[in-house]
Amino acid sequence: MMKSPFTGGNVCLQQENAELVFRKEKFQYTYLYYECEDTKEHFTTTEIDELNLAQVYNQYRIKYGIPFPDEIKQIREMYDLSALKMSEILGFGDNQYRLYESGDMPSEANGKVLNLIKDPVIFETFVRNARYQFDEKELKKILTKLNKVIECQSSNIGEELIYDSYTRGSVNGYATQSYYKLKNVLLFFIERCGGVFNTKMNKLLFYTDFFCYKKYGRAMSGLAYKAIQYGPVPVRWDRVYSLIDGIDQDIIEFESGYSGVKLDSMLTPDVNIFSSEELLILESVYESFKNSTAAEISVISHNEDAWKKYYGTNKLIDFKEAFTLKAL
Repeated sequence: MMKSPFTGGNVCLQQENAELVFRKEKFQYTYLYYECEDTKEHFTTTEIDELNLAQVYNQYRIKYGIPFPDEIKQIREMYDLSALKMSEILGFGDNQYRLYESGDMPSEANGKVLNLIKDPVIFETFVRNARYQFDEKELKKILTKLNKVIECQSSNIGEELIYDSYTRGSVNGYATQSYYKLKNVLLFFIERCGGVFNTKMNKLLFYTDFFCYKKYGRAMSGLAYKAIQYGPVPVRWDRVYSLIDGIDQDIIEFESGYSGVKLDSMLTPDVNIFSSEELLILESVYESFKNSTAAEISVISHNEDAWKKYYGTNKLIDFKEAFTLKAL
């Protein structure tokens, strides 16, 4: 429990609309701060400062086409190269690629280069232009790996269909759109709960993404959300569950005569895909709702501003509502 540094008493988290200048450009964001209940003085913590900045950095990356740190790491891993080798090939400083992976903001020019090299054919051009920086054996190894990437690269139809109406940005909490990561979020809850009815899974995903954004300024699953009668749900939620391999949808008949669809799987989640922070989010959501039925968690979600403000509007829920979450 956060205590006031001025009196040791209670504090409350406050928010207000604010503007921050980053690289000579103004960005609007939700400024978070603590207020001492005794003195009414304001203060922030390192965690809150990072969350405030993350909101601005997210907007800047999207506006100028600069990949996020997780994407920058994925690019390097796809080509099976060290951060130092990537820096050499792209003409960056020795430690620059590693720093970008760690969260440093690339220049607009370097950001566009990083976006371009997601395409292995384009990256091959960079490699060949830097060929004299490597000995013959090393260059051959890099090009051999590149050719395998080019040959094996194919679009994930399931991923395209799940995320086809929106891209990474404010509508999905700036989360990476990864079929594999989304699949493992689902598998995590299915395994922990011993199967999950789809109505409850809709709310588990909502709370996972919005709580993650509330804590770190970025969501997890890559999904966007809307508000319907039974609470917040992922856009095209029925398509989400039907398109992911290894997840079964079983129709369960109840004594009342009603039936429900239960998600189940024989697969084990790959928790290595999650960061330690993301695992904490998943555990927190599970612990909060593990004993809640689908009906109960729907009622809980109706208390959230994310549902109250957006039900009946047909608009996607703004992730700024994460800062008003009541259940977490």
